Amino acid sequence: MRKLNERGAVAAEFALLLPVLLTILFGIIEFGMIMYGREVVTNASREGARAGIVQVSPKPTSGDITTIATNYLTGTGINLSDVTISVAGAGGSSPATVTVTATYNYPWLIPYIPTVLGLPSPLPITMSTTMRHE
Repeated sequence: MRKLNERGAVAAEFALLLPVLLTILFGIIEFGMIMYGREVVTNASREGARAGIVQVSPKPTSGDITTIATNYLTGTGINLSDVTISVAGAGGSSPATVTVTATYNYPWLIPYIPTVLGLPSPLPITMSTTMRHE
């Protein structure tokens, strides 16, 4: 019997598996970045809602609350132009609640991931916080 030459078989197998392994690795990184962005935007909306319900005079306006939520995002690594903040129930005589909604349009780090998975690009992440006045 003749012994078959198997030189290069490992390299060929590695070449076939490398794209799959890299896709999994970068998918994990992308998922982690999405979760980080979601948590930061959630906290920004929470900070804005909290600022809107405390007993201060004069009551914070929608602009004041938006500024507080935007200031929270400064230094987090999230581009402020990708986040839209809207406020409902701020100011006025005495609204019962303040709702702060923050929408983060997540820009994909790896552009082929949304194409392969059929996801929108950029990915909109919307978080809302409602708090009652104290």
